[in-house]
Amino acid sequence: MKSILLILLAFLSLGCRQSVPSSEKDILFADVSVLNLSDGSLLEHRYVEIQSGVITGIFSAPPEGISYTTEIDGKGKFLMPGLAEMHAHIPSPPASREHVEETLLLYLSNGITTIRGMLGHPSHLELRQQVEKGEVLSPRIFTSSPSLNGNSVRTRGEARAKVTQYQKEGYDFLKIHPGIQREVFDALVATAREVGIPFAGHVPVDVGIRQALNSGYASIDHVDGYLEGLVPQNAGVNPAANGFFGYNFTGLADTTLIPSLVSLTRENKVWIVPTQSLFERWFAPVSADVLLKDPEMQYMPVTTLTNWKIRKEQSTAPATGFTEEGWERFNTIRQKLIKALSEGGHGMLLGSDAPQLFNVPGFSIHHEIRGLEEAGMSRLEILRSGTVNPAQFFGKEDTFGKVAEGLEADLILLSENPLDDLEALKKPEGIMVRGKWLDRKTLDKKLNVIANSVKNR
Repeated sequence: MKSILLILLAFLSLGCRQSVPSSEKDILFADVSVLNLSDGSLLEHRYVEIQSGVITGIFSAPPEGISYTTEIDGKGKFLMPGLAEMHAHIPSPPASREHVEETLLLYLSNGITTIRGMLGHPSHLELRQQVEKGEVLSPRIFTSSPSLNGNSVRTRGEARAKVTQYQKEGYDFLKIHPGIQREVFDALVATAREVGIPFAGHVPVDVGIRQALNSGYASIDHVDGYLEGLVPQNAGVNPAANGFFGYNFTGLADTTLIPSLVSLTRENKVWIVPTQSLFERWFAPVSADVLLKDPEMQYMPVTTLTNWKIRKEQSTAPATGFTEEGWERFNTIRQKLIKALSEGGHGMLLGSDAPQLFNVPGFSIHHEIRGLEEAGMSRLEILRSGTVNPAQFFGKEDTFGKVAEGLEADLILLSENPLDDLEALKKPEGIMVRGKWLDRKTLDKKLNVIANSVKNR
């Protein structure tokens, strides 16, 4: 009898142990709708599991036998991959470490979990490493070399030396700025191919858009050189008289040439970063005083805002030849180029050029998104330009850019579907960067700290 009682107790004990969760994991998004930005489809009522910064499962029902340290209620909400800001700037010395980390937080607070720094500095190499180790709260960083321009590379020898140096130092790519002469540019390109480092950025006037496309840019930013490329060869203009990104040639542009440039872009697999917000805020007929009223200006020091106002008023003063009518024609051509490149080019990358005049880091991406939509890009393609496309651009499709098992947990939780209204991106419920969860309350608290800090500078 005693032995039978012991056997019964053993079975009861086994049953009790089975009712306890068999394992514990980090985070679960419960009952959330997952956006698939590869095709725009929506997976409703999903349970997304995060462990050690990686998406370890997406289930159609609550996982059994598992407890979670953090469970996030996703009912009625939408989960999408974090955005990439593909034309970002990271402060360099003598900027303080506090200023650097504030800038990175401004990007993060707007759902940007990857940035491509477009004006590199040796300090950014160390910062990139610290971010990879989780020592700094920041988006993932890809960084360009210091600027290669008409002053920094004046000879073929200088070009070869600097390209080789920057590749050895570990920069992700080379940043091209204006002013490089054609023979120097050709030496730069040849060396870049030899050592295996991509290059991106501006199109020097002496090179021109067609030669630039045939040279194998990884990306051309600002749609630079394209408007100049619409000027017929028989116009006999001085290329150097192009003005601000071709503004002076607006009246000469032949838009029937757009398809040929788009085709050349596609054939050479060159990505485009429009930075349209730059042309709708800085170089645009909207007053500085109006832009200074935008809520995000509270995160910039007064000295910066004052400088932005001065520079904007100088660059759009009547003496420069800038007029509202001229800008309307200029912007219409840019919008046609953006729409055509989106529909028939190789691919678009989301980038706003921040911080730049009245483009506050993070917040400016929403101005860019609105500008792309007004140019005729679809909502899905705009979202892809900030998620799927950047991952493809970097060859990191197995790391980020989607909500998929095995990828790093860079995520945005939204209260509305951005495919219905892109304004939904402006106020995320929370942001996850490689598994670290920042809810709305935490984000607002960090933003308030920055706003209060800049008041004292």
